[in-house]
Amino acid sequence: MFRRLWIGQVFSQLADKFYIVLMVFLIAQYWVTDSPQSSGALAEAATVLRMDLETRAQMITLLATGIYAANTIPAMFLGLVAGVWADRWPKREVMVASNGIRTVLTLLVPLCLIDGPHWLGLSWGYWGLVVITFLESVLTQFFAPAEQAAIPLLVPQPLLLAANSLYQVTSMGATIVGFALGDPLLRLLRTLLSHVGLQNGEFLLLPLCYGAAALVISTIQIEERPRPDSTTTVWNEIGEGLEVLRDRATVRNAMLQLVLLYSLLAALYVLAISLASTIESLGPTQFGVLLAMSGLGLASGAVGVAQVGHDFSRRRLAATGLGTIAFSLVLLGQVRGNLVVTLALCAVLGVGAAMLAIPAQTTIQEDTPESLRGKVFGLQNNMINIALSLPLVLAGAVVSRYGLLPVLWVLAGLAVVAALLERPWERC
Repeated sequence: MFRRLWIGQVFSQLADKFYIVLMVFLIAQYWVTDSPQSSGALAEAATVLRMDLETRAQMITLLATGIYAANTIPAMFLGLVAGVWADRWPKREVMVASNGIRTVLTLLVPLCLIDGPHWLGLSWGYWGLVVITFLESVLTQFFAPAEQAAIPLLVPQPLLLAANSLYQVTSMGATIVGFALGDPLLRLLRTLLSHVGLQNGEFLLLPLCYGAAALVISTIQIEERPRPDSTTTVWNEIGEGLEVLRDRATVRNAMLQLVLLYSLLAALYVLAISLASTIESLGPTQFGVLLAMSGLGLASGAVGVAQVGHDFSRRRLAATGLGTIAFSLVLLGQVRGNLVVTLALCAVLGVGAAMLAIPAQTTIQEDTPESLRGKVFGLQNNMINIALSLPLVLAGAVVSRYGLLPVLWVLAGLAVVAALLERPWERC
C-alpha cells in the first residue's frame, strides 16, 4: 500500500513543479511580447518593486511574481487549518479529492487565454491564472498533512525511517526533475500533439499527473480508527496540535530542527547565485547546477540513512548532520571560484541535510498521537513554509550589504550552535 502512496506522491509533486513551469511558460508565450511596453498601474507596481521593465526577462519576472505570491500565501497561512480538517476527514478521501479538484482546476487554465477585459494593464486571463494558482495551493495544503499522516498508518514502525528516506528522495527528485524537465516536456507535448491535429497539447500534462495521482491513491486501503463527529472548534483543535509541541519535547525539537534546516536551505537558494557568479565556467544564471548537486547529495544521504540509520541514535545523527552542514558552509566561502570543490561541498551539504531531516521527520511521526497527526503536520508545513519564505526575502539584501562570506559564516555558526544543543557527547 505504501508503494501506491509513493507513486501518488511522485505524480502529485511532479505536477506541483510542472504547474509553476507552465505558468511561466504561458506568461512568456501570451502576456510578454518581444518588446514589452508597460503602462498604467503595472508600471507603478514595477516602480514599487524597484524593477525596470526594459527587457522581456524583467517583464516575465514581474508577472511571475504574482504567480509565486498566489502559490505561497496559502502555504504560509492555511497549514494549521488544513491540518485540523485532515484529522477530521479520512486521509485517503482528502488526498483523492485534493488531486481530483486540482485536475479540474488545471483543465480550466486554457480558458484564461480567451480574449477579454483588462485590469491593471493586463487581460483578465492573467488574473484568472493567479486565482487558479491560489486555489491549487490551497488544495495542496490539505494534501500534504494527509499524506504525511498516512505514512505511519501504512508502514510498520521499524520501517518508518526507510519510508521517510524514500519520501525525502522522491521530494527532492521531483523538485529537480520537475523544474529541469518541465519546460522541455511542455514543448515536446505541444509539438507531438500538434502533429496529430491537437493544438495546445501542453495543457494535458498537469491534468494527467494530478489525475494519475488521484487514481492511484484511490486504490489504497488505510485502516483508521473511527472518529466521532468533532464538537470542538477548529481553533480549539489547533490548540491541541500546539499542546503536542509543548508537552512532547522530542516532537518540538524535531520540528525546530526541520525549521532550521529549511531556513538554511532557503538561504542557500539565494546564496547559490552569488556562489555561481564567482565560478567562471558557470555564472549567476547557472546557479541551478549547485542546487542540483545539493539535491543529489540529499538523495544519496537519504539512501545511506535508510540503510544504516538504525545503528545510530537520532540525536547523534542530527548533530552530525548539522556539523556537516556547518563544515560545508564554511568551506564554500573559502573555495569560491573552484567549480569541482564547490560542487563536492554542495553534495556534502545535501548529505548533512538528509542526516538531519529524515530522523527528525520519523520522530514526529512516531511520537505524535494518531488522532493529532494531521494538526501537527499542518503546523509543521506552516512553519516550514515560513522558514522557506523569510530567508528568500532577507538573504539577498543581507548579501548585498555585507557580502557572501560573512553570511556563510553566520549560517554555519547557527548550525554549530544547533549541533551543540543536541549534546551528542552524552550517552543516549
